[in-house]
Amino acid sequence: MACVLHLRPERKQEACVANCAQCDAVCCRLTVVLQPEDRVPPHLTTRTAAKLLVMAHDEEGWCVAMDGARMNCGIYETRPSVCRRFVMNGPYCHAVREEYAQERTRAIDLNLL
Repeated sequence: MACVLHLRPERKQEACVANCAQCDAVCCRLTVVLQPEDRVPPHLTTRTAAKLLVMAHDEEGWCVAMDGARMNCGIYETRPSVCRRFVMNGPYCHAVREEYAQERTRAIDLNLL
């Protein structure tokens, strides 16, 4: 069952279960700081202003290792250690999904004169 997150606490489902097959791959939009033991090809990485080595993102904010056609990681077998530790349906997964859901529902009021 896909996880449906509501902005109003009274509507939030208690038994919310994340399912990567039915997710917006929100975790693939996070900043992934690479560790020395990670073996990611250099063309998939970049440096931040603080000189941290991270996974690069495309112009739409997706990790460049993300295979958008199949919605999976193109380097899954050699993915960074931080990605290996990310627990589907864990507390951080729920937190980033909820934050993403809130960002997507924000509206900008336009007043036309």
